[in-house]
Amino acid sequence: MTDEFHKPTQYSNEKFDEFVGGEDPAQIMRLAHDTAAALVNRARGTDDEAVIDRLVAYTDEHGLDAVAELWGRSSPRSLPGALWRIYLVRLLIRQDPAGTSYLFQRGADVLTTIDTLVAGAPLPTGPDEITALADEILRGLFRGDFAVALDRAAAFSRVVAAGCSSIADDADVTNSERGSELTTRALRFTQLAEEFTACARMYRAGTLE
Repeated sequence: MTDEFHKPTQYSNEKFDEFVGGEDPAQIMRLAHDTAAALVNRARGTDDEAVIDRLVAYTDEHGLDAVAELWGRSSPRSLPGALWRIYLVRLLIRQDPAGTSYLFQRGADVLTTIDTLVAGAPLPTGPDEITALADEILRGLFRGDFAVALDRAAAFSRVVAAGCSSIADDADVTNSERGSELTTRALRFTQLAEEFTACARMYRAGTLE
């Protein structure tokens, strides 16, 4: 792997929309499933917290390219697909914690569901809190209840989707282009929530591979 893969890659909202909304191939390479299973099994089988810390922060040092190369084309309803999407969401949060926390807080304000509680972010939610939440969710895949971590990721996605939709309604009056962008992002996060929820259900049934 070349040196350029060791530099963290910036992913814009447009690239996020492209990745999350893109079509997954019908046939998933066995390598993606094997590496995802090996990673999770190693993490959940170790008592060394330093190993978990390195896995959580992997994309901070190496960027998202290696993860994308391994898992980016996997089915969203698969183990590698779930891992890829959570790493992607974590990176996007860390690239814009202020913007993400604003979307999350707006979503928490307008939602009447328990998703904000399930996601687990303290309220009010600022940049530090949303960054910590991203790490907690990913760490939960390696340390806690795997399905619960996926449920938290789904809840987070639903809250942000609600925030995007709410702000899009405001923006439509003065900036239709911004409103359209936020509406598209809301749809992407809604799709993510559905995929994380499906993965959690499959994990509990013993069919997430």
